[in-house]
Amino acid sequence: MTGIGLKVASVASFLTMAALLKATGSLPPGELVFFRSFFAIFPIAIFLAMRGQLVEGLQTERPFGHVGRGILGTAAMGFMFYALTKLPLPEATSIAYAMPILIVVFGAIFLKEQVRLFRWSAVAVGIVGVGIIVWPRLTVFSGGGGASSDLALGAIAALTGSVFGAFATMQVRKLVQTERSATIVIYFSMTSSALALLTLPFGWAWPTAEQAMLLVAAGIVGGLGQILLTEAYRRADVSTVAPFEYSSLILSILVGYVFFSEVPTLEMLAGATIVVGAGLFIIWREHRLGLERRRAREVTPPPPG
Repeated sequence: MTGIGLKVASVASFLTMAALLKATGSLPPGELVFFRSFFAIFPIAIFLAMRGQLVEGLQTERPFGHVGRGILGTAAMGFMFYALTKLPLPEATSIAYAMPILIVVFGAIFLKEQVRLFRWSAVAVGIVGVGIIVWPRLTVFSGGGGASSDLALGAIAALTGSVFGAFATMQVRKLVQTERSATIVIYFSMTSSALALLTLPFGWAWPTAEQAMLLVAAGIVGGLGQILLTEAYRRADVSTVAPFEYSSLILSILVGYVFFSEVPTLEMLAGATIVVGAGLFIIWREHRLGLERRRAREVTPPPPG
């Protein structure tokens, strides 16, 4: 129950972060990424120092692996933050649910993971759900302009961010085989902060005092969300807490309505329901496969010698 509670708290933290970034207006996505990443370092560093893990958290044998993860994760954040400036909050959140579906696809293609009919079926259903959410927004291809074009660009950016996020997750899967969780977290924040600074020549806007407070708060809350997420997975199995990621759909609808006067469309609700169902099935299937592999290891005797 503690792990579930921490997971829900992390979801609420990340959603609060997204809402704070959205409230800044139309600042460049590179600027949003920098503030989100740089100010997240402080709560993460304080937390690691309190646990006596700060020094060992900076020790790594795979610096280039962290850089690769940083590039992919920074690109994912940039596209998703751009989507936040163009799309209603519930819609951007729902499209991001494509990421676990894409992880299954990319895992099969690039990591040669075995994916059977059940999960492929869930992937196909999930893609249909994403299509239902995105298709009404792609009016830019049928002569739409103005606000319609912004919505279309936001939908494309959210999908692109999900693709990069899936690749970043695959890179994390490789890193966790040799690296500590603390190392992965702190190096990502530092790498993404440095990469975001490279977008400075492309036109950052000087934030107002209110925007600056929102940006700093978003970074700190994002760092706290990362801590809560790490602690959630420390106290409960991934398969137990992962389904509660989808609580962000309800929270995003409430936040979008109360603070941004955003009313979800029927297409978004229908598509999100389908995508969530597919995602939950994939999580359940992964859990069952994990139990089968565990039983197989227990039954198979260890090799001699």
